[in-house]
Amino acid sequence: MLRKAAFVLTMLAAVCVPARAQVKPGEKAPQFELFGVDYKYHSLEQYADSKAIVVVFTCNHCPVAEGYEDELIRIANAYQPRGIQFLAINPNPADMVAADGFPQMIERASKKGLPYPYLYDETQKVAKAYGATVTPHVFVVAPDGNIVYTGAVDNRHKGPHYLADALDDVLEGREVAQPTTAQFGCTVKYRKEPEPEAEKQED
Repeated sequence: MLRKAAFVLTMLAAVCVPARAQVKPGEKAPQFELFGVDYKYHSLEQYADSKAIVVVFTCNHCPVAEGYEDELIRIANAYQPRGIQFLAINPNPADMVAADGFPQMIERASKKGLPYPYLYDETQKVAKAYGATVTPHVFVVAPDGNIVYTGAVDNRHKGPHYLADALDDVLEGREVAQPTTAQFGCTVKYRKEPEPEAEKQED
C-alpha cells in the first residue's frame, strides 16, 4: 500500500523544470563516454553503425523507473536484434542517493539481466547536456546523430506506445510521427551548483 502511494505521489510530481535546456528533436545528440557495470567504457560513437540509439536516463531507487524496467527490457529484446542499440544511464550519484551507487547498479543489472549497457554518469555532465529531468527519460538518436524522439516510454503503461512507435518509424525510414511527449518519473537528483563568488570591489 505504501509502495503504491509513493508511486502515485511520484507520478503527480512527474514533469519538472530541467536543470539545463533539453535537447530537442532535430538537434545533435551530445556525445559522451561513460563507464558501465560491465567495467567497460561506452560511447555514442562506438554505436554509430546502429539504425538508432535509445538513450534512457534511469536509476535504481525510483519506483517509476523500476516499474518500467521490464518494459524497457522487453522493448530492447525486440528491437536490438533489428539494429537498435539501447544505453541506460544513471544520473544520480551515490552522494545524493546511496541506492544509486555503482555497486548497487552492478547488483541491479545482474538481478534483472539487463540486455544493454548500464552506465554511470557520476559527474552528471551527460544528464545536464541532454537536459534530462526525470527517470526514466528517453532520447532516441538517429544514425545522422540527430535526436528524433524525446519523452516517455509510453502513456503510463498504456497505449500509445511512444518509444516503440518511434522506433518503428525509424526502421521504416519514416519521420517520427510524434517526436516529443511529456516525460514523467522521479526527478533527477542534481547536485546543487555552487553560487558564483561575488566580485571583489577595488579599494
